[in-house]
Amino acid sequence: MIFFLDENFPKKVISLLEKQGHTVFDIRGTTQEGISDTEIFSLAKKEKAIFLTSDKDFYHTIHLTEKPHFGIIVIALRQPNSGSIIDKITWVLNNLEKFSFNNECLLITDKKCTVFK
Repeated sequence: MIFFLDENFPKKVISLLEKQGHTVFDIRGTTQEGISDTEIFSLAKKEKAIFLTSDKDFYHTIHLTEKPHFGIIVIALRQPNSGSIIDKITWVLNNLEKFSFNNECLLITDKKCTVFK
């Protein structure tokens, strides 16, 4: 699978995904760093990537206005840290068969995963 990290997502997720054979895009450290949400999401769509973020705008706005897309995973935790976010991404990776990702937005909170289609 192909994943695209929002700038607010922990870099530690990159090695987790790559160790499992996934491709990961991250614009941090490039000339595109700091672009708008819609611009970064357009890059993810161009790469046919699932977008990983902790920005709640992606499940209630961008998911609806920027279709079609290849999937969005929003991790929205009360006290986010890299360890808790990695735990949630690991859960997603262990349950990939439950999701199609195409035009889906997964909102993962402390206690549940809601799929918006």
